[in-house]
Amino acid sequence: MKRIFFTVLTFLAIFAVSAAVGCSDSKGDTPDEPTPPQQEEENPSGSDEPDPSGPGNDDQTGIHGSTPAEIALSMGLGWNLGNQMDAWANNVANETCWGNPKATPQLFAKLKEAGIQTVRIPVTWLGKVGEAPSYTIDSAWLDRVAELVGYAKDAGLNAIINIHHDGADSKHWLDIKTAANNAEVQAATIAQLKAMWTQISNKFQDEDNYLMFEVFNEIHDGGWGWGDNRKDGGKQYRALNEWNQAAVDAIRATGGKNATRWIGVPAYCTNADLSFDSAFKMPSDPAGRTMLSLHFYDPYDYTLEANFPEWGHTGKNVANYGDEKSMTTTFSKIKKNWIDKGVPVYFGEVGCVRRANAREEAFRLYYLEYLTKACRDYSIPPVYWDNGASGAGRECSGLFNRSTGAFLNDGADVVAVMVKGFTTDDPAYTLNTVYASAPK
Repeated sequence: MKRIFFTVLTFLAIFAVSAAVGCSDSKGDTPDEPTPPQQEEENPSGSDEPDPSGPGNDDQTGIHGSTPAEIALSMGLGWNLGNQMDAWANNVANETCWGNPKATPQLFAKLKEAGIQTVRIPVTWLGKVGEAPSYTIDSAWLDRVAELVGYAKDAGLNAIINIHHDGADSKHWLDIKTAANNAEVQAATIAQLKAMWTQISNKFQDEDNYLMFEVFNEIHDGGWGWGDNRKDGGKQYRALNEWNQAAVDAIRATGGKNATRWIGVPAYCTNADLSFDSAFKMPSDPAGRTMLSLHFYDPYDYTLEANFPEWGHTGKNVANYGDEKSMTTTFSKIKKNWIDKGVPVYFGEVGCVRRANAREEAFRLYYLEYLTKACRDYSIPPVYWDNGASGAGRECSGLFNRSTGAFLNDGADVVAVMVKGFTTDDPAYTLNTVYASAPK
């Protein structure tokens, strides 16, 4: 699918109890003179001073650091080459079939110039893999992935590559619903995963630590977290655990620099709340170098569907869930459940579509600044979803021209506010000051 959903989980939960969109974090009790939401601690990263290895003070490429916070922050602000190598039609992946031109080195150079540090390159492999038992990957497709990784390397950027839409809605070979209930299908899926990740890993065996592998994108049964996973006694979570473990084992077995390469591992549907389920487990890794991959689009009706024009405590027409307090509450839970327990976390996708008028766009910029500042404070690097679309409204999240690297529309303002939110080290710049700057 072209669309990247995330918080439909929240939406469906809300819909189940009310005909109107809503959740526990309602705006109904917001005071007339709102005050900024209080965090659990003054500095969630655990330091009295800004992290010296944070993105504002470190221009190194490569993922590095000695603590989960340092490691994650070394990724810097990220950007997705969305609707590109992940595009597909008639069950065959194709770089340009969703309307974007081929990506160029100029694009990657402009990303670096703008302040981006990590590029996520989603890759769909449909129609590019041979039959069992070898599951041979089409060499031209793999070479094009390597060429794009090379563009990132030459530009001084980190890169992430993955298996993307092969698991979309359980409609393709990564069918979590069937695999969870059929041992034969599960075994065949694991065999293909091992074969594919072995080939991908061998291709990049000598690349330095600027390159990260991400096992999957959003794995779910078509219910976006509200399907059979809620009533199957943990079967799908356990099946996903086995998939994640198989991929990590295959990557490590190739040796070379893959023996210690960082690997992103998704929770079910890349959903934070579902990652807290006790049935979900991070894989065992002899290198101790796996990160949890989550996505964050709350509130989905605002950020992706554009059903509401404004967001936050000063907005007049807003979704009654997913506000500032809700955001920091979720981030605090991620910190408590994962980061504080030694697991770095990143948001492989965040975003907010462009609006058609200045007031609505001001709220979009506020949302993205608040989001990226919160991400910095909680040591969760965000990777913005750019699908190349240059219009306004639903599905329009393009920031950069894929050929020239030039900004689309007000892309320069959008990137600047995200860079500000994620890299500013001035102690006077806080979530409270961002909150106070919300459009009136």
